[in-house]
Amino acid sequence: MAGTDFSVIREEFDLPARFSAAALTEAEEAARAAHRPGPEPLADATDLPLVTIDPPGAKDLDQALAVQRRRSGFRVHYAIADLAAFVRPEGALDQEAGTRGQTVYLPDGSVPLHPPSLSESAASLLPGEVRRAVLWTIDTDAHGQPVDVDVRRALVRSTAQYDYETVERAFATDSAPEPVRALAELGPLRRELAVQRGAIELQLPEQEVVPDGNGSWSITLRPRGDVDAWNAEISLMTGMCAAQIMLEAGVGILRTLPDAEPEAERWLQRSAQALGIPWPDGADTAKMLASLDPDRPESLALFSDTTRLLRGADYTAFDGTPPAEDGHAGIGGPYAHVTAPIRRLVDRYGTEICLAVNAGREVPEWVKAALPRLPEVMSASDTLAGRVERACIDLAEVWLLAPRVGETFEAVVLRVDGNHGSDDDKARGAELGGDHEPRKGKAEILLDDPPVLAKCPATGMTEGQRVAVRLVDVDVDRRTVSFERA
Repeated sequence: MAGTDFSVIREEFDLPARFSAAALTEAEEAARAAHRPGPEPLADATDLPLVTIDPPGAKDLDQALAVQRRRSGFRVHYAIADLAAFVRPEGALDQEAGTRGQTVYLPDGSVPLHPPSLSESAASLLPGEVRRAVLWTIDTDAHGQPVDVDVRRALVRSTAQYDYETVERAFATDSAPEPVRALAELGPLRRELAVQRGAIELQLPEQEVVPDGNGSWSITLRPRGDVDAWNAEISLMTGMCAAQIMLEAGVGILRTLPDAEPEAERWLQRSAQALGIPWPDGADTAKMLASLDPDRPESLALFSDTTRLLRGADYTAFDGTPPAEDGHAGIGGPYAHVTAPIRRLVDRYGTEICLAVNAGREVPEWVKAALPRLPEVMSASDTLAGRVERACIDLAEVWLLAPRVGETFEAVVLRVDGNHGSDDDKARGAELGGDHEPRKGKAEILLDDPPVLAKCPATGMTEGQRVAVRLVDVDVDRRTVSFERA
């Protein structure tokens, strides 16, 4: 059995197939007017040697950057696509984007937040093209800590478009492009600061559905090299600067995640001990996780368990009084989304707040009016995007495995149902404090090849254990696969 497209997923989740005629007309008119002078002057930053780093073939380019070494630290130029210059508040395009929330990605194409005439053309920071952008300039000290932040509208021109693998190879051969050469210094510094803040980073492998070269699809584990991680740190730093601007101004919208309860922290420590991972008394969770080798099966199992600590993510809007809970446990401080406005609705609003505060102006009324509804819109779109991604992976898994019923596969046990933190935690407390005994119930396993996540009866299994499993059934209609211990 081989599948060719994911139209069944689009139909199941009722994903929009097209934009309204009114929204398309507005987008095309905005694209044609992109180079006309606007009501406010734009700084000319076309001389900055900005570059983009994205997945291969990407056209919706939100960010372009250049990192410079200074005598006392670093200067980061981070240009973000200026979507507010193209979207008329309360117009047809604005209203449709407000129902979509974010771009939803499927293996055979995306369901974009904005029409391609903007998202892949006039608003995208394509190489060699002069584009309207919101330019963040962040100076840091020698440790990578921001000491001065500026944000304003500007004209920019990206000089080149790279993908992560190309830049990774360039760093390996000491031939990295000059605009990002200092990223190899600043990126690790920012990651060290994150660990010091208590940021929780889970180094779990991510499944990705890719063309197999024969008209169907395969599943791979998405690699995350150093360049990807360093680039992400620049985005996170910008989002943290944006959050600080909003909090000081008393108006904004943050991405929040509550800290784990103390009992959850103790539960994770017991899990580590049961997996044979030493956890000294008083050891910091972020530092412990950062020290683990992500390729070891016991580390994968612990990372899988740690996802239970990072629950309750939300968007928190405020106007007048900063929220009592303003932090993001996964990042280790206040954080806001402002760096992906082509693909995520909330970023356009957060950016406008930062621009207004930086310029000493009032925040636009259309931004303030939208703040109360944005958390619900974004949370719903996050849920939808996650469900669509999982459904696409499930569908690709049954396509791959349907012809292989009866075969045996090697796998690692990531999680066993009934693990600490569930209703039977107290009953199992003695076990978790000592030997990690096999349990019954269901286990979550990750196959070596193909890298499929699946459930399996857990009898005789422990987390972090390597096992052989047999594929016993594939249910195409329900998109499920069933395994048993071989």
